Amino acid sequence: MRKFLVVLDDTRECLNAMRFAAMRAAHTGGGVTILCVIPPEEYQHWIGVADIMREEARDRIEAHFEVFAKWMRDKQHVDPDLVIREGEPVKEILEVIRDDPEIGVLVLGAGTDKSGPGPLVTQLSKNSGSLPCPLTIVPGDMSKEKLEQIT
Repeated sequence: MRKFLVVLDDTRECLNAMRFAAMRAAHTGGGVTILCVIPPEEYQHWIGVADIMREEARDRIEAHFEVFAKWMRDKQHVDPDLVIREGEPVKEILEVIRDDPEIGVLVLGAGTDKSGPGPLVTQLSKNSGSLPCPLTIVPGDMSKEKLEQIT
């Protein structure tokens, strides 16, 4: 089964990337893997404090994931997987793609503010010619109706 890899983060454009991945998976008989990367700088504390912070971050991620997963299961009949990694986001994204041969498309949401599409879109699109799978960039301000039309 071909899977769509989508990155879960705190950006607004993440929502459109999730919608797109779920709708494409539903229409093509595919699956969705949701990746959340915890940057390493979040745990530069004493070991005991870092462990507590890491556990709290994972709890927040799992709660956030469940919101998207429920929508995907209820509305699109897609049961997504969750992958949580710690490290540099681009490196972890590429490792997840290489580790899972079923991932066929990376889906990212593009930011809409004046500073550009966002760091992941910028970094990964610069190297898109050497990515191990196609990259789909979903505009952050695209309407639900337009997403439904194109998926």
